[in-house]
Amino acid sequence: MAHDPSKTAVTYADAGVDIDRANRTKKRIKYLAHKTFTRSVLSEIGGFGGLFAVDKAKWVDPILVSSVDGVGTKLRIAFEMDVHHTIGADLVNHCVNDIAVQGATPLFFMDYLATGKIEPEITEKVIEGLADACKHNGCALIGGETAEMPGFYPDGEYDLAGFIVGAVERERIISGKTVEVGDVILGLASNGLHTNGYSLARKLLFEVGKYTLDSYVNELKGKVGNELLRTHKSYWPAIKRLVDGECVSAMAHITGGGITENLPRVLPRGVAAVIEMGSWQVPPIFEHLQQLGNVPQDEMLRTFNMGLGMLLVVPSKKFKKAQTVLERAGEKAFTVGRIVKGDRKVMYT
Repeated sequence: MAHDPSKTAVTYADAGVDIDRANRTKKRIKYLAHKTFTRSVLSEIGGFGGLFAVDKAKWVDPILVSSVDGVGTKLRIAFEMDVHHTIGADLVNHCVNDIAVQGATPLFFMDYLATGKIEPEITEKVIEGLADACKHNGCALIGGETAEMPGFYPDGEYDLAGFIVGAVERERIISGKTVEVGDVILGLASNGLHTNGYSLARKLLFEVGKYTLDSYVNELKGKVGNELLRTHKSYWPAIKRLVDGECVSAMAHITGGGITENLPRVLPRGVAAVIEMGSWQVPPIFEHLQQLGNVPQDEMLRTFNMGLGMLLVVPSKKFKKAQTVLERAGEKAFTVGRIVKGDRKVMYT
């Protein structure tokens, strides 16, 4: 191909993609990922693929468990508040919880961040949140993709998704197949919306309630923006102890679909769940949202976590042991229901 030096040259940067700026940004965030590395990480940030060695001395017959997810429209709150370090933690913790329900130990995490124009400071804050959460959950941030896509995203906005891989011994997979009538359902407290239901929450708060992010709401005892940016909680530290103590038959991460749609996913045929309303503390944000829009109770229960971020199905004979484990882990738990005969559905009383 010929290049005519007499004509003005059009470069990738003219199209809005600055490779040099992207490379400088990657150098800034490389050290953040390194903070999460363990001896199992065999590759460097910037390679074509991340290499991770499963420790043969630690595992006998490991099964890999994976999950991928995004943050959703909670990102809109981060954009408008110009707060970006919590979003990374939201993503990691969500993915960790998704594989923890099968008893899987998180091993490594990879992210995808796409934006119209790479802003080094914003990118660094997002990756810092990812790295800190990975460190907290004991997994390594071994790579990712930062894509600059001019004309595709508005200025100052980005999308964020992540992929996690964990491992569990084959004989210790939590599948729900041992769930039986008489088992007890424990609920672990959430600290807010986590990362689900934000499209409805934003409509209720900003369109119906006419609030702004800076509005102080007496019912919430705080500002709207701060409430909406509460970080999605990781339950792995407590779940690990439950799994090690063989205290749990099934677990459900309460995300999109709420209790109504997530709990049946881990129930075997022949059983159903009865959830006792009023048996746990519902955070004020959910009650306020319901009042703002006169939202039907069944709609609330299949949209939001309603204050329960994780549900545990525990054999009745191990109920006291599970309670003790959770107390020692500093986890607030409620006895919220029981397993009965039925066809894999949730009933409320």
